[in-house]
Amino acid sequence: MRIRSLFVAAICTGLVGCAALLPCNPYCGSVAHNSSSLLQFLYPNGAEPPVRNQIPELHLPLRIGLAFLPGSGADAAIGPTAAQREVLLEKIQEHFSRRKFVAQIIVIPDYYLQGARGFDGLQGVQRLYDVDLMALVSYDQVMHQDVNGWSLAYWTVAGAYVIKGNRYDVSTLVDLAVVDPATRSLVLRAGGTDTRHGNATAIAEGREARAASDDGFTAATNQMIEHFDVALDQFQAQVRAGTARVRVVHRSGPAGAGGGGGSLGWLELLLLLPFVALRLRRVA
Repeated sequence: MRIRSLFVAAICTGLVGCAALLPCNPYCGSVAHNSSSLLQFLYPNGAEPPVRNQIPELHLPLRIGLAFLPGSGADAAIGPTAAQREVLLEKIQEHFSRRKFVAQIIVIPDYYLQGARGFDGLQGVQRLYDVDLMALVSYDQVMHQDVNGWSLAYWTVAGAYVIKGNRYDVSTLVDLAVVDPATRSLVLRAGGTDTRHGNATAIAEGREARAASDDGFTAATNQMIEHFDVALDQFQAQVRAGTARVRVVHRSGPAGAGGGGGSLGWLELLLLLPFVALRLRRVA
């Protein structure tokens, strides 16, 4: 009996997670999730969206605030890193700045949005940075991990190094929404998605899962940028055609009006003529 107990103990010593094998057999799985939700940010605590958006008034050229929505922090093992967020904002900034109707893109740190949820809070940030619109970046990434059909061999010490007994599936969404906090209107929106799969050994699981998360975010970001360019072109065409649900006003005055803001029309000039003549008479 003593020899049999020693034999069983020796076998269990050579297995990784021998005690965990029984409840997980034949499959073990886990889910990691990290996201930032545009809907939950704009309408916190169950607030209801308006039945119909107001028509925003765009004062060209635009000053646009650009920010990442704060993440949920549910699982820091996945989701965009600080470096990736910075690169994404730089790409969006570059694409915005190419447009003639944009005067300036101002990157706003996400900690300013931590306590500024809802349109009321967003309007405070808008006034603080003196911007016309807010471009908000959100994301959602989910990773499913499972032990595959190699699970029995996977639990050996050798299997942890050699056998790719872990399967992972990573789904990523990156979304950009341009909103007008004053009218609580959505002006423009574009998104990108990516899904990828793979297998990894137990030892390499963390490294490969992180790499898959990074690659998925990069691919979804690139697709979102492409869709954003298309959306901007369509938006500009709609503005020129007068079919966009916006009212365009140039900084120098309403679009199509003669003269600019700060300049005077013929009626105002007529009203000022008596005061000008009186002023000239006094000088003489």
